[in-house]
Formats: sequence, C-alpha cells, structure tokens
Amino acid sequence: MPTSAPPKNRFERRRAETRQALVRAARQILAETGDTSASIQAIAERADVGFGSFYNHFESKTELFDAAVTDALEEFGQVIDARVEGIDDPAELVAAGFRLTARMADSHPELMRILRDRGLSHIHSDSGLSPRALRDLEIGIASGRFTCGNATTALSALGGTLLSLVALRLDRPDLDGDEAASDLAEMVLRMLGLAADDAHEVTRRPLPESA
Repeated sequence: MPTSAPPKNRFERRRAETRQALVRAARQILAETGDTSASIQAIAERADVGFGSFYNHFESKTELFDAAVTDALEEFGQVIDARVEGIDDPAELVAAGFRLTARMADSHPELMRILRDRGLSHIHSDSGLSPRALRDLEIGIASGRFTCGNATTALSALGGTLLSLVALRLDRPDLDGDEAASDLAEMVLRMLGLAADDAHEVTRRPLPESA
C-alpha cells in the first residue's frame, strides 16, 4: 500500500499502523460489497483495533471511506508508475496505462473493484493516476504529440474510457483483456490526434517488464 515518511518514534509508528489498519479494513469492505453502512464497531473489529481508536484518526465513516478510496487510487498510480518508468513517449504512456490496468484485474482485483465503483468521482483527483495522466497529456500537447487543445477535457475522456475498461474486465472475464485494452487505447490515441497507423503501432508495443 502507499507509504509516507516513516514515523519517528514508537508512538507514531503505532498510530500510523492503527490508521492504516482502519483504511485497509475500509478498502476490503468497499471491494467486497461497496456497502458503507457497516458500523464503526464492525470496521474496528475487522481492523483488529479498539472501538475508541477510530475517533483518534477519523471524524466519521465518510472520512474513513474517502481515505480508503484515496489510498487505493494512490497505490494504483504507484503500480502503474513503477511499470512505465523510462517510457518517454506520452502516447506510449497512455497506451501502457490502459494495458497494465487491464492486467491488474487479475493481479490487483481489490484495487480494480474500488476503481470501478468509486473512480468516476475521482477522475480529476489530486491523487492516484489522474495527476500523472494529466501531466502526460500536458506534455503530449506541448510537444505536438497530441492535437487536442485542453488536457483537462482530454483527461475526462481518457478517465471515463479507462473506467469502462475496468468494468469490462471485471464483468466479462471471458474476454481477452489485452486485446480489449489495446483496442480502447488505440481509440483514445486517435481521439488525442494520432494517425490510425501510429495509434495502432503504439498500442501493440511490448510492455515493459515487471521490476
């Protein structure tokens, strides 16, 4: 899961561990049922922490579940970042993001279920894949690789298509995920301004090896 600067002392470490246990429990609930009506007592029991500890970290269940979604999206962004490190072509970065996301339906199913159910309201979030995708779109526009005029608008189209891919992979596991991801990525790249042959070639390049 995403990590921040290590706590400085034992008290801070225990406090951070308790908070992360609550976030992890909330993530599990979101991935399993999507039902946020679970009681604080049930969440604390799942996290294996005391009931009173909840209010040392969160003012409400809404705050906790928001933190759980943010945590999941940030992990998602970090996983993709780690795999595409070293790719400079903005078009290839977009394509690789789609194709790697499709594969994460198998390797990170909890993340993908949260993304499918909660991602739409976070397309323009300051965490997760969104700021990374916006950066790549802005670079692509500035360099002339993409011909669309507004990176924020393009992010809406890209993010919506990516979420559709996630839903497709989870709802139709019988489909070829790699092919579906490549096809959707090709459509997005053409929308961003790439020629048909270029978009097809970019979306069929070998993916970077796992670290």
